[in-house]
Amino acid sequence: MLYAILCYNDEDVVWSWSQEEDAAVMTKIGAVAERWAKAGKLGPSARLLPTTAATTLRKTQDPPLVIDGPFAETKEQLLGFYVVDVADLEEALELSRELAAVNPGGAYEIRPIGLYNADPRLCA
Repeated sequence: MLYAILCYNDEDVVWSWSQEEDAAVMTKIGAVAERWAKAGKLGPSARLLPTTAATTLRKTQDPPLVIDGPFAETKEQLLGFYVVDVADLEEALELSRELAAVNPGGAYEIRPIGLYNADPRLCA
């Protein structure tokens, strides 16, 4: 079953890391992702740029309003995600715990994925 592991953290903290601090964290995270890939569990993943680079389309009026920045102001922002192919929620939680062990701060939201109009080339 496919799950999304959504990675949240305080982007002010994350984007204030020095290049060395960021590289150290990403090396540890990369080692976890490499284990998942070798086990055939890792699908697409992405690290998102900060919300200052985001654009939001709000459907509160007609035509929809396009604004700079994130949809909601929150303490923690969505900074990236992984798609994993695992047996069940418990296994998705195990993988999330591996990330949590090497990544300072933040939270992970684990959500099952229901595919629609899936391109079989992307789901192989």
